[in-house]
Amino acid sequence: MRAVSVRRAVVAVLAAGLLVPLTACGGEEKKDDAKKKGGAKLTVLAAASLTNVFETAGAAYEKARPGTTLTFSFAGSQELAAQVRQGAPADVLVTADTTTMDGLRAETAAATVIAKNRLVIAVPEGNPKKVDVLADLADPKLKVVLAAPEVPVGRYSAKVLGAQKLTVKPVSQEPNVRAVLSKVELGEADAGIVYRTDAATAEDAVDAVAIPDAQNAVAQYPAAALKGSEHAEQAKDFVAWLSGPQARGILEAAGFQRP
Repeated sequence: MRAVSVRRAVVAVLAAGLLVPLTACGGEEKKDDAKKKGGAKLTVLAAASLTNVFETAGAAYEKARPGTTLTFSFAGSQELAAQVRQGAPADVLVTADTTTMDGLRAETAAATVIAKNRLVIAVPEGNPKKVDVLADLADPKLKVVLAAPEVPVGRYSAKVLGAQKLTVKPVSQEPNVRAVLSKVELGEADAGIVYRTDAATAEDAVDAVAIPDAQNAVAQYPAAALKGSEHAEQAKDFVAWLSGPQARGILEAAGFQRP
């Protein structure tokens, strides 16, 4: 009887030993499934002109994808490109021009244009210097601020001024469109060329002088997941969402045009 009891005890111990790894494997599978279905913390590098609208879009995306959180880093597209090349940890990139994005093909997945924009002349509220057309910016008495040539809005500005054969000598060249807008808001400039959507964010402080479509430039905003992302699937999902109806509605409400 004692021998039988010993044998039973040995069998029980061996059976328990076999169940442990099976249970552990099952736990790992559940963790993997949860990771796939659950959210992630995504870092999005985005052009400065998207600051306001992406705060709204980000909240909508987080609501649609419970468990996912978005952290945005806004700057001039050229600054964002430099961060990507230096290996800054991020998941998605959205620039204000295709030129900058095209230069990062080795670091990004396929890009999708999610929106378009146009330029306006931002002037202090009430337009005290009576700036009505692009040609007025060539007045040497006018303090004009533009974005630097390497910034997308700076290139767009140079394009529209060059097409009209206008020579404008800015009092400063800024690193992004929001810096240009700020100079006008603070009264440090009489005028500056910004995106239409940026001027709309400061309606209490600046007026927007329209530039006719025939003289204007169309800015395109491509978005792409970064190849170095640790959350590749979620990054691609966010880029796809930006092209969907909900995001498009948010962008259009902010004044952006359909791609």
